[in-house]
Amino acid sequence: MRLSILGGRVLDPASKLDRIDDIHIQEGRILQLGKAPAAFHADQVVDAKGLVVTPGFIDLSCHLREPGPSYKGNIASETQAALAGGFTSVCARPDTQPPLDSPAVIRVVREKAEAVAQARVLPLGALTQGLEGQLLTNMSGLKAAGCVALTNMRASIQDQLILRRCMEYAATFDLLLIFYPEEASLAAGGCAHEGAMASQLGLQGIPETAETLALAQQLLLIEQTGIRAHFSHLSSARSVELIRDARKRGLPVTADVAISHLMYNDRYLEAFDSNYHLQPPLRSEADRLALIAALEEGDLSGVSTGHLPHETAAKMAPFAASEPGVSSLETLLPQLLTLVDQQLLSLEQLVASLTSGPASVLDQPLGSLQPGQPADITLFDPEQSWVLDASSGYSAGQNTPCWQQTLKGRVQATLVEGQVSYRLKNSAE
Repeated sequence: MRLSILGGRVLDPASKLDRIDDIHIQEGRILQLGKAPAAFHADQVVDAKGLVVTPGFIDLSCHLREPGPSYKGNIASETQAALAGGFTSVCARPDTQPPLDSPAVIRVVREKAEAVAQARVLPLGALTQGLEGQLLTNMSGLKAAGCVALTNMRASIQDQLILRRCMEYAATFDLLLIFYPEEASLAAGGCAHEGAMASQLGLQGIPETAETLALAQQLLLIEQTGIRAHFSHLSSARSVELIRDARKRGLPVTADVAISHLMYNDRYLEAFDSNYHLQPPLRSEADRLALIAALEEGDLSGVSTGHLPHETAAKMAPFAASEPGVSSLETLLPQLLTLVDQQLLSLEQLVASLTSGPASVLDQPLGSLQPGQPADITLFDPEQSWVLDASSGYSAGQNTPCWQQTLKGRVQATLVEGQVSYRLKNSAE
């Protein structure tokens, strides 16, 4: 299959490229930018005039809900939502039912993902068996089965000695570990940021130290064991300071932030809207602005969706009793474009946070439009307005503050390995 994408604004932070150009694709890889080779004849042409053309987006943390209860979603529905959001690769969280803690389960997930032939699924394996924090998983087997990293999510490790053993074992196989730092004893029972708003609303708070205490302990063990580590869904300014200091000391650590923590603060809880019930909780406006600044300055390597779809009933309970999480694959791009319009981020920084940044974290040959790279490509119109509703959305989860809201910025087409896997209806042929 040979394909040409013509006349788009090609924006590739990995190669510092930003210009109107053409891209030519052959056998699933980027063949050449600019003028087509003399012997090249495209089987398909995509008119990209007026569109931004970037490497395919990569999500570092996404729940595909399979294996697990189908009423919350499945691999087919959520990878289709990923494509509609411009994501060509998604890291699948291991906290499924059963967890992704064995090579057999990983193989099943990969086979199902390949069968639907939509977004590329990069499994994250469980760090401990059953995510129970006691017995180590077969890490080498998980890596061989296709896991790009291991994590215990927010499930507690029984003690620091077990965590150290996990790190030492992972270091043996040069495995990336992903941490969602949270001290369970400080977070237990909480549903909001510990502060004035939680007190005013009568909600049990989760202090910033629930995150920073766990983060500090993990950084000390990383320094001792030398593992590659990534911290996901940081929510506070102090956490960013700890990561910045660790990087200055030469520790091999990176970090990301979930889109919701760039867009909202704890004042959004005032109406008790359970769509803002998240884990970690939305924190102060000062924290939100510090996270945006850290992304702009390069202290954070990417923005993740934190995509966690729920059925309607899961969010119908009172705020504290509702299930935390937000459906965000399809809304991340227009939300980030809001920060560009507010001049808090540049468009190049936005694209880097979804492409070259995550690719570098995972050490995967993705996130670039250089010749020879996989032709994973996203085309979007930064000006198009649209409404997310049952007719336009693909995720099984409608648990988002953006539901039935007008959004600006929409993906027009998404290519995975040179195949047009998603095209918006009525978009340019």
